[in-house]
Amino acid sequence: MTASPTGVLGTIGDLSVDEFMRRHWQREPALIRAALPNWQSPVNREVLFELASRDDITSRRVSRRGDRWTMQPGPFDALPGPRQRGWTVLVNGIDRHLDAAHELMRRFRFVPDARLDDLMASYATDGGGVGPHTDSYDVFLLQAQGRRRWRVAPPGDSRWVEGAPLKLLAQFEPTQDWVLEPGDMLYVPPGWGHEGTALGECITLSIGFRAPSRQEFLGAFLATCADDPGGGDARFGDRARPPTRHPAQLPEDLSDTLAQWAYAWRPTRAQVERFIGSFLTEPARDVWFDTPDTLPSLAQFRSRADRHGLALDRRTRMAWRAGLIFINGESVHATPAARVWLRRLADDAALSAAQCRMALTDETVCAQLYEWACAGWLHSRPAASTGRVAEGT
Repeated sequence: MTASPTGVLGTIGDLSVDEFMRRHWQREPALIRAALPNWQSPVNREVLFELASRDDITSRRVSRRGDRWTMQPGPFDALPGPRQRGWTVLVNGIDRHLDAAHELMRRFRFVPDARLDDLMASYATDGGGVGPHTDSYDVFLLQAQGRRRWRVAPPGDSRWVEGAPLKLLAQFEPTQDWVLEPGDMLYVPPGWGHEGTALGECITLSIGFRAPSRQEFLGAFLATCADDPGGGDARFGDRARPPTRHPAQLPEDLSDTLAQWAYAWRPTRAQVERFIGSFLTEPARDVWFDTPDTLPSLAQFRSRADRHGLALDRRTRMAWRAGLIFINGESVHATPAARVWLRRLADDAALSAAQCRMALTDETVCAQLYEWACAGWLHSRPAASTGRVAEGT
């Protein structure tokens, strides 16, 4: 059994993680006062505005005047001042750009990585928010700065307001009402309506989770199978066809052949299992990796890893199942000796210098890690726990 990654929450406020998962996870909301004692927000207004100005980061601004909502996608050269009421800027995936945000996200690894999505930051002026809505996934709403009022309603009428630029609930009847202070956190299960309104200038962090739908999964799986049919790609032929008298009629032989292809096709178990891991580690759409400015030689890579260890890039998604290792949408079948180290890298997101000195004696492991380093998926330096904004993605 692998040791739990360091830094993962053991308690959330007064609740143990075990108790929270039994009582609340995907069941009912939970308000947790002082959920993360002695922590500091990884962002402030200036850092968020800087992130929202970049074209490699997904952001949007939401404003409300009376019953009229507007939404504008980023990037933004300028944003309104804090004295202008009723506007919000949302910045997705800040954990992929800020070391401190990445470390905060790692504290929620009591839920498997395959379910973790990203950390979104929401800055709002007094009265700002995105209206009553539901999410199809679990979310923790952590108050970072200022105060925000949250109203929550159980699952019910899910009709949207027609013509609105956001998916706003047409019928919202809250049954719970709280004001969150810095350090407080609200957990909202999928399907529960919720509305947050800033009470003065505030920042809220949203820890979101992935919940693939059947349609999303099967659509991606069938598209992958179509691109790689295996065993050659058969094509319809009708060499002996006589002239037709009804050109608009679907040919029986063509229809029968296509139907036979559909009915006879079955994915193999190996295809399905390999695709599941690749699907769940596919990077977010707005993520790409930069290769090192100067690619190290294998000897240089080994020397640096021996001295500094290795750490996964903040944007890398890595998982394992049995003998398969998955990373950023790709899969590797690891030998029993190699999988020990690759699993540890996935679980801990890093290998220490001492661990590298042992792991890299296996030439298969060394070659694999070197390939990933050259792709920018991991680095031969420890990740710093700072609030510094990454220069690019």
